[in-house]
Amino acid sequence: MSMPFYVAPEQLMKDKADFARKNIARGRPLVATVYAEGILICAENQSRSLHKVSEIYDRIAFAGVGRYNEFDALRRAGVQHADIKGYQFSREDVDARSLANLYAQYMGNVFTHEMKPLEVEILVAEVGTRQGEDQMFHILYDGSVVDEDRYSVLGGDADVIAGRLQEAFEVDWDLPGATRSAARALAGPDRTPVAADLEVAVLLRANGQRAFRRLDVEEVAELLVAPPENGRDGPGAPAASAALPSGEAGGPGSEGLEGGGAGESGEDPPSPG
Repeated sequence: MSMPFYVAPEQLMKDKADFARKNIARGRPLVATVYAEGILICAENQSRSLHKVSEIYDRIAFAGVGRYNEFDALRRAGVQHADIKGYQFSREDVDARSLANLYAQYMGNVFTHEMKPLEVEILVAEVGTRQGEDQMFHILYDGSVVDEDRYSVLGGDADVIAGRLQEAFEVDWDLPGATRSAARALAGPDRTPVAADLEVAVLLRANGQRAFRRLDVEEVAELLVAPPENGRDGPGAPAASAALPSGEAGGPGSEGLEGGGAGESGEDPPSPG
């Protein structure tokens, strides 16, 4: 009589977590930070049509890293849920906290009961009517929710990027300063941030009900240019015209997750093994 195959629950959960973390870390990173006028979300993304940052509802934004088809499905489900809830009840009943809890329940169920966990981390951000009321919820692959109050980092070498962003963080910084610091945190000391390689969106407090706004390449390039005064950015800050070296982290061909198919990332998805 053959013995049934058995894996200890602790080992099974550890293997799933290691699998998800490894593949998410291969994705191009993303940072979000509060600033004086709202919330800034900046991601490494060379595609102009496949967005990692999108609007969910009114004053709520969604961002994701990892396997593109998986977090885009979560985005669509969030939009549908928010629309139905806002229609059945009121628009004020749709908030980032309840949406983050819904995502956390679903991602936790997949992690616990399915063979393969979701290879994604997502961010749900909501801009408040007053400064200090902004909310950012970082949802991990296993359904864990982290309530961020100043900034959040997803994907890539998150700890290192968070350390660089923490050094530059200012409570009331303006949009240009926040954009430059976020881009430099993503690029690191050995690379120069380039507007064409970034996807930048903001939730503007002053925009009223529809707070989400995506910045085009020209606007991002202007924001990346350091001011002429000798200030925090300094005259020697990197210009926005240099190109990323090919083959480095975040450059072309460095990621096999986001995009998920031909014409998106340029690589085949990693095999489950």
